[in-house]
Amino acid sequence: MRRVLILGSTGSIGKQALDVVRRLPERLQVVGLATYRDHKTLLAQAAAFGVRMVGLIETVDTALPERISFVGEEGLCAMVQHDEVDIVVVALGGAIALKPTLAALEAGKTVALATKEVLVAAGEVVMRTARCSNAPLLPIDSEHSGAFQAMLAGKQEQVARLILTASGGPFRTRPLETFDSITVEEALKHPNWDMGAKITVDSATMMNKGLEVIEAQHLFGLKLEQVEVLVHPQSIVHALVEFVDGSVIGQLSLPDMRLPIQYALLYPERVDTGLPRLRMEQIGQLTFEAPDLARYPCLKLAYEAARIGGTMPTVLNAANEVAVRAFLKGCIRFTDIPRLVERAMQAHVPMPPTLENVLEADQWARAIALAS
Repeated sequence: MRRVLILGSTGSIGKQALDVVRRLPERLQVVGLATYRDHKTLLAQAAAFGVRMVGLIETVDTALPERISFVGEEGLCAMVQHDEVDIVVVALGGAIALKPTLAALEAGKTVALATKEVLVAAGEVVMRTARCSNAPLLPIDSEHSGAFQAMLAGKQEQVARLILTASGGPFRTRPLETFDSITVEEALKHPNWDMGAKITVDSATMMNKGLEVIEAQHLFGLKLEQVEVLVHPQSIVHALVEFVDGSVIGQLSLPDMRLPIQYALLYPERVDTGLPRLRMEQIGQLTFEAPDLARYPCLKLAYEAARIGGTMPTVLNAANEVAVRAFLKGCIRFTDIPRLVERAMQAHVPMPPTLENVLEADQWARAIALAS
C-alpha cells in the first residue's frame, strides 16, 4: 500500500489523481490533501477519503476550520515530510510548489511532479536535491511521462533527441491579425485537454511547451539542442525519443491525464483500471508540423531563456505567471502576455541558479511584471 499526499487536490490534476486512487483501493491510500484556498472542496475531499492531514496555503477567513492543521508554505513543507507519507503528488499551480517539493525530496519521499514551474524556476537545485537524497522524481506531465516511458527502450547516453508534442491550442489556424481580439473565454477552450485556467492559457500561447522544454533538460539530462517541439493536433503521440541508431520510440495514448498519474503512482507496475483505450482505427490520421514562432512567440522566449540559463528561466516563468493572471482578469490583451515576459527578460541580469538567487529572481520578476 502506497500512502499518497496530494498538493493541489482541488485542481484538475489533483481531482484526477483522486480518481486514480479511487480505482486502486488495494494499492493506494490518500493520507494527506492540500490546496491553495478552496477549503470547502478540500474538506469535502478529506471527508470522502477519510484523510486526517489537511493543509491550506492561503487562508481567506479569520476563523480557520479546525480540521485544517497545516497552514501556509511552511505548513505544506511539514506535511510532505510526515512519516505517514510515501509519495507526494505536486500539482499546485506555479512556483509556490518549489519549497514543498524540495522539502519532500530532502526527506527522501517519492515525488510525482505535475507542476512545470518547479523545474523551470530551479531545475538544478531540485535535481541536485533529488540526487543527494536518492529520492525518485517521476513526471506526471503527459509529455514527460511519455518521454520517460520511451527512454526505457535504451540508455540515456544513447538518446539523440527528444521530441515533445503540442496540440497547438485553440488558435493554431486563427489569423494572426485577429490575435489582439482574443477573449479569455476563447483562450480557455482547449481542443483536447481538460485543464486548469493557467495551463490552458499557457497551451494557447505555447508557453507550456517552452516550460516543458526547460523541464525536460533537467529531468533527462539533455542539452537544449536535443529537445524539439512538434505541433500534433490530435494529442495522441505525447513524446518521441530518437536514439543514436535512428530508431524512434513513441508513447501514444488518449489525452487523459489519469494515465500518466497512474503510471507515476504505481511505477514500475502497470495495471488495468478500466481507463479508456486508444483505438488507432478510430483516430484515422496523425499529423505533425513545425511550430510557427510568429504565432507562438512564448515558445521562442522559452528557448532563449534556456540558452541564457542561470536565473533567466526563473524570470521567464514568474513574469508569465503574472501576465497570465492579468489576462485572465481582463487587465491585458492576449498578445500582451509575451510582450510583458520579454520586457522582464530584457531587464534581468541573470545570476547563478542557487536557491537564494532563484527566490530573489522570482520576486524581482513578479514586481517588474506587475509594474509593467
